[in-house]
Amino acid sequence: MNKQLLRVNEAAAVLNVSRWTVYRWVEEGKLSATKIGRQSLRVIGNSVDKLIAENRTDH
Repeated sequence: MNKQLLRVNEAAAVLNVSRWTVYRWVEEGKLSATKIGRQSLRVIGNSVDKLIAENRTDH
């Protein structure tokens, strides 16, 4: 992942899931995220890469 911080919509697109799934995975600890300001959530790019690597079925 080239970007360090992804918007929720960007992370959802990379993972091919809904933005609500991204929010749920952040709450469950499957993805790491940080808040920017009071309401803006950013997903940490490395956690997206890690989730993909851990769930690959072709290795």
